Amino acid sequence: MTKQYVRLTDPQWSAISGFLNLKRKRKYDLRSIMDALLYVVRTGCQWRNLPECFPKWQSVYWYFSRWKKQNIFAEINCLLNRVDRKRENKNENPSSFCIDSQSVKLSPMIFENRGTDANKKVNGRKRQLLVDTGGRIWFAHVHAGNDHDGPAALYLSADILCQNQRLQKIYGDQAYNGVFARKMKEFGIEFEKASRPESTRGFVPVAKRWVVEGTIAWTNFFRRIVKEYEYTVSSSVAWILLANIQLMLQRIKPLLQT
Repeated sequence: MTKQYVRLTDPQWSAISGFLNLKRKRKYDLRSIMDALLYVVRTGCQWRNLPECFPKWQSVYWYFSRWKKQNIFAEINCLLNRVDRKRENKNENPSSFCIDSQSVKLSPMIFENRGTDANKKVNGRKRQLLVDTGGRIWFAHVHAGNDHDGPAALYLSADILCQNQRLQKIYGDQAYNGVFARKMKEFGIEFEKASRPESTRGFVPVAKRWVVEGTIAWTNFFRRIVKEYEYTVSSSVAWILLANIQLMLQRIKPLLQT
């Protein structure tokens, strides 16, 4: 993984520009706008401290808000995930997912969707991440930290059904082995509880489920999402997807250049 911000190359921009309206004239180039967003998610830069080499922060924020509402980030994310799976000679649609939650502290003076995760003693929010066996984030949901994982994950049901043509199994821990598992069974999707043997103690990496733990670990390279700074959970989801988009663009860079 590249640990520093790198501007989009021509092939990378060509891979994602099809989702944007490039036909009409604009004051700012959309490629510069996207570069600015990827810079923010990587460095954690505040909007008002965006470097002068990018368009004005008000314009960048306007496009961020608009593309978020139009679901542009989600569409780009799914496309790049499929391209990266093809790069590894896999079917573009995964047959299994891994799900887990990440508790993250919330910035002060933000009271929407805030709660305390009593288990991890974190006052903030939880992120539900749905990843494939390669650790790629396909869908995410953000909610208050005091909401239980299983019922909260039901908000991902509509996204999961989009993959229903091939999806067969979802791996998760005990927290999802209730209402979430029953809901998946209604859709014809098997839920498998992946947990360490009861006789063992301490940290034990669990097959399949450990993939999502690795995904949670690499999110620490993106400073915008190491902590919750967003007033709305929809913005939180958008930044998570942008982080995965940047990672996928790095992975498929050699493929795009051939």
